[in-house]
Amino acid sequence: MQIYLARNNQQAGPYTLEQLNQMLASQQVLLTDLAWHQGMSEWKALGELTQGKLVYEPQGYVAPTAEASPFQQPEQNFSATAAQYTQAQNTKTKATQTELASINSRALAKIIDMLLWLPAAAIPSFFLNADQFEQLSGLQQKMQAATTSDQAIQLQTELFQLIPMQAWQAIAIYLLIMLGLQAFLLTKNGQSIGKRLTKIKIVDVESNEKVSLMRVFTIRSIIFIILNMMFMPFITILDYAFAFGAKRQALHDKLAKTKVVKQ
Repeated sequence: MQIYLARNNQQAGPYTLEQLNQMLASQQVLLTDLAWHQGMSEWKALGELTQGKLVYEPQGYVAPTAEASPFQQPEQNFSATAAQYTQAQNTKTKATQTELASINSRALAKIIDMLLWLPAAAIPSFFLNADQFEQLSGLQQKMQAATTSDQAIQLQTELFQLIPMQAWQAIAIYLLIMLGLQAFLLTKNGQSIGKRLTKIKIVDVESNEKVSLMRVFTIRSIIFIILNMMFMPFITILDYAFAFGAKRQALHDKLAKTKVVKQ
């Protein structure tokens, strides 16, 4: 039996079964090294072949009368196989090193992010004169005292008409800046401002790697902002009810295939 070995895309061999076992015993060969011999369809880790032992004892092996050389077939696929194996090992290692973010830290990050939107509500006050500001206060008081939805809608319309166009433009600019900033930070390192302050981040649920703008921002944030505005508070409650599962994935995490971990 001729056995070929590979480590870090470097191939060695062939070795006899006796030579391989000697190298395993002396730890010249590692269980994480890849191996191939006649009869195998692909490269495999030695540890998989030996079932974790430092000796390889292939079952039912019968030495062939003439050693064929079908090695070219798996050799052609070696680079891809080795890369896949290495990537799988790295992913497994990362998975064991990550720790899920607590519910409290996620809630605090959300509160911080929400507070960052409040300045938009204060912007109109910088564009109103004393009379307009007094009218605005009066309308707000009437809205609080409104007894029917029709009255509330009419007062709200009057309030919006009282705010100058320059104020609406300033609000729009502020909101666009905040959205752009959050999108940039989320795409760069998986952290909104709130998550950065609480030292947690968003990663792919399987690989623990950064995720795309579509998943980390559009699906997790924009879509659920719209849904929360339309169906508050039902969507908010349903969304975060999922966060008490084993992987602490809120509904928006499940849809985006993400999770939140400690930094």
